[in-house]
Amino acid sequence: MRHGKKFNHLGRKAAHRKAMLANMACSLIEHKRIKTTIAKAKALRVYIEPLLTKSKNDTTHSRRTVFSYLKQKEAITELFGDIASKIANRPGGYTRILKLSNRLGDNAEMCFIELVDYNEDYTTDKPKRKKTRRRGGSKSEVPTAETVVETPVVEATEVVEETTDTDSEEVNEVVETTEIVEEKVEENVEETQTEQTEIEETTEEKKAEGSTPEVAEEVVEEKAEEIVEEESSTPEVEDSKEEESKTEEVEEAKAEEKPAVEEASEVKEETEVEEETPAEEEKTEEADNSENKEEKGE
Repeated sequence: MRHGKKFNHLGRKAAHRKAMLANMACSLIEHKRIKTTIAKAKALRVYIEPLLTKSKNDTTHSRRTVFSYLKQKEAITELFGDIASKIANRPGGYTRILKLSNRLGDNAEMCFIELVDYNEDYTTDKPKRKKTRRRGGSKSEVPTAETVVETPVVEATEVVEETTDTDSEEVNEVVETTEIVEEKVEENVEETQTEQTEIEETTEEKKAEGSTPEVAEEVVEEKAEEIVEEESSTPEVEDSKEEESKTEEVEEAKAEEKPAVEEASEVKEETEVEEETPAEEEKTEEADNSENKEEKGE
């Protein structure tokens, strides 16, 4: 029988029930939301809301009375610190129960119990839209000519300021890039100068040390290559090179013509020899005939 049963005993003795509610209250203060059954959540709501109301008055007496219920120093400091400032303007109703699906084992009704001010999804501090009426509010809301003229000017000035800022940023970036390029060029020039000085020093050392003929020949060859490179860079040297190439071509052409002329002269000589041989043969025959006649006459 439930005669005089004004609260849920939760199937526990008084000491066990008080200890369980105190632990649940401390975990709710620490985590701001816990998952439990609906019966325990309703019992916890009745247990913790008077303590939250007492935390608004931060005195030694109220701290000691709340500590007699919770018996945890960390929960007391959190309750009288952050939570008290959050619920300062709320006149009761500090917790919210959100129902969930039933538990698998015993099919008990489950829920979330949470502090209202720590759930951002349900906050009511969002700006509200003003409701306007078409009939009465249309006359009062008609903008004047002055306001219509002033607004574009302000917008134009803002746009001009933004463009000037962007232009100045671009100019600064360009200046920085040019400075970086100049620094790199100077570094490259210095590196080339140092390389040239090192090459000259090495050549001088080779000259000083070059007692052997091989080293001397190497030095001479390097100098000759440098001189040729310097001469090839000037236009006068290029002209002289062109003239030399032309003279070489003419000499080659002459050299090619010489064997042809020699062949022609040889052919002429052969023809002359061939023409002379039959005349001589005739003369020898005539001489032989005359000798034979003289021998016969004798």
